[in-house]
Amino acid sequence: MQTLALMLICGLAYIVAYNTYGRFLAKKIFRLRKDAPVPSRELKDGIDYVPTKRGIIFGHHYTSIAGTGPIVGPAIGIIWGWLPAILWVVLGCIFMGAVHDFGSLVVSLRNEGKSISEIAAKYINKRVRLLFFAVVFLALLIVIAIFGVVIAGVFAQFPSSVVPVWLQIPIAMLLGFIIYKKNGNVLIATAIAVIAMYLSIALGAYVHVHWPNVTNMPAVGGIPPTGVWVIILLLYCWFASTLPVTVLLQPRDYINAWQLFIAMGLLVAGAVFAAFNSDLPLVAPAINRSLPADALPIWPFMFVTIACGAISGFHSLVASGTSPKQLNSEPDSLFVGYGSMLLEGALAVLVIICVGAGIGMAVNLPYGSTLLGAQAWNHYYGAFGGDKITPVIKGAANLMSSIGIAESVGVTLMGVFIASFAGTTIDTSVRLQRYVISELANDFRIGWLGGRWAATTVAVVTAAGLAFASGADGAGAMKLWPLFGTANQLLAALALLVVTLYLRRKGGLKFIVAAVPCFIMLAITSWAMIKNEIQFISDGKWLLTVIGGGIFILAAWMTIEAVVVFLKQTVKKEIVAEEAVLSSQNWV
Repeated sequence: MQTLALMLICGLAYIVAYNTYGRFLAKKIFRLRKDAPVPSRELKDGIDYVPTKRGIIFGHHYTSIAGTGPIVGPAIGIIWGWLPAILWVVLGCIFMGAVHDFGSLVVSLRNEGKSISEIAAKYINKRVRLLFFAVVFLALLIVIAIFGVVIAGVFAQFPSSVVPVWLQIPIAMLLGFIIYKKNGNVLIATAIAVIAMYLSIALGAYVHVHWPNVTNMPAVGGIPPTGVWVIILLLYCWFASTLPVTVLLQPRDYINAWQLFIAMGLLVAGAVFAAFNSDLPLVAPAINRSLPADALPIWPFMFVTIACGAISGFHSLVASGTSPKQLNSEPDSLFVGYGSMLLEGALAVLVIICVGAGIGMAVNLPYGSTLLGAQAWNHYYGAFGGDKITPVIKGAANLMSSIGIAESVGVTLMGVFIASFAGTTIDTSVRLQRYVISELANDFRIGWLGGRWAATTVAVVTAAGLAFASGADGAGAMKLWPLFGTANQLLAALALLVVTLYLRRKGGLKFIVAAVPCFIMLAITSWAMIKNEIQFISDGKWLLTVIGGGIFILAAWMTIEAVVVFLKQTVKKEIVAEEAVLSSQNWV
């Protein structure tokens, strides 16, 4: 019952937070207005700016920010113990991550749906725009280049996921056509699309068994399967990024959100049944005092490792990218921005339960033996590195088995789920990169580069260049992957910096809700970056040393510029207040 109580407490914490702190932010801090103009209506173009129903945009936003982050991060972070992981996921999500996402969304919403790097120029200065652009461009470049390999790896590990993942494309396009072109009933169309999606999962399993060559990609022209998949995925993203959001991106994300809701419901039901049948104890240690020799220290690395489940800078790119261009009204931003982050935290909690309790139910080894309890957990967490996706899937399949779902079916469902979410991340990232490139091109009056075709081409070609920089396997971005964790969290701190300055202009102490998490993230991330730099130098990894050092310098520069602006605003307000008092005294 310990696991069930933990799940219940975390769920209640998120519900209470949304209805208290979230509503406080909406009403008192950001003062959302239903009649306020929004970019989707003011700049409506039918391509990127499209007024969208709240439920649909929630699905798009949620799947875009989630990806595999709230799965992989907590699955690794639990190695320090389930207690610190849970505390960071719950408290960090409520008071930092959700504030970060919500604030970024509102600020972008009130600035024509522009990106956080473009908005930085307005609230800090124009120099910061270029510095911010460099960090954002690099972060998106790594994500786009790396996720092609990630998806290829998922396809290799779960071949039955290949067919359903690709069939989601025509299913999503048909859903978008019915809703937007035929004005069909959203509820009925959604139900049909979700049923079709799950039928495609069954078809994928059947195809893999009877025609394995269809799901196992062969080498082509000397390019290994991973490289072939990277090329195919980047070509797909080029087309997807240039299409109107209502044609593919939005409906695909929306049906994937339903896939997640169903998966989370199955995991909750599985945990409840398992708890009543076998108690479902937490087999992971609350605080791990016997860390593997290769483990990093919990301070500051847990807060960088568990990102998307608590706070992630990538979210600010979505919150100031696709989502503000589709929100129908300002009040919707509470549900979409704050609410979706809380639901992502809930997913992270379920992942922790899967790997902290679910795998303890049973791990069947290839040579016939079965591990139970703490032995099963130690099997996967005896070392810091290695595969941490498998324990999530094994634990999830165990939980689902308690409600009668066969392990093989549970594994397939989770495989498709992970591949689908990785697909939504790379899809959205290319479009976000296109926005960033277009904004910069328009600022510098490079007309041809501002168009969506040219900007998308630059986004895809640069990612392909990084992916194939080290060879035909498309895994070139892996060399820069060690930088992503700290760069991502640094981006979160910088986004909070922009939100802080935005609120500072509004007067009073409103800025504190963003300033406190901003300071915490700047301190933690800077600490982690310095420790990484020391390790990179010690290991002779000069490429990582130079790029990591460059990012750190850019961040420090931006922070100094922001602090100067903040202090100037403070002095200006004090002068204005003093003049008002003197004027009042003279009048008297």
